[in-house]
Amino acid sequence: MVVLRPADANETVAAWRLAIGRKKGPVALVLTRQGLPVLDLGSFPSIPEGVPLGGYILADSPAGDRPEIILIATGSEVHLALEGRERLATENVQARVVSMPSTNIFASQPDAYREKILPTGLPLLIIEAGSSLGWRSYVGPQNAVIGVDAFGASAPGSVVMQYYGFTVENVCKQAHALLDRLKEKASCA
Repeated sequence: MVVLRPADANETVAAWRLAIGRKKGPVALVLTRQGLPVLDLGSFPSIPEGVPLGGYILADSPAGDRPEIILIATGSEVHLALEGRERLATENVQARVVSMPSTNIFASQPDAYREKILPTGLPLLIIEAGSSLGWRSYVGPQNAVIGVDAFGASAPGSVVMQYYGFTVENVCKQAHALLDRLKEKASCA
């Protein structure tokens, strides 16, 4: 089964096209129930071609330099990753945002494509308002996940999201902590 978790209306259109064109196996479109801003295709032209590849560069480092860290998100968390990227830029950290609507489609892409999107050696901060279990293949010593590995929190959505750390402040804090940990490790080597 292919699972698609689009970030907005434009990714949903691309995911729907993929779903109705798929000839082998079922497809699940996992949509958010909260209202989300629409990603402008003028600012993010990679959406229509990127979604069918499972994961793609939605926004690269603002300065155009090689990113220091990659923020990977899916669904509604993509907007949080974009906000984190902007804040990190003001803190002199160059971040790339990768939208990953389908990890299983992305995993089936050629090695060269996956390396272009997630270059070896760059730290990854994964933002997932769900279990981190599905991200295990990406998690290693130089990567981190902001996720939810507990069950039963009950409150208004915005309160629960803040409780679990789905804020711009926490994304930046976790990105800095990951980069600091890697710098410390490099200096000890």
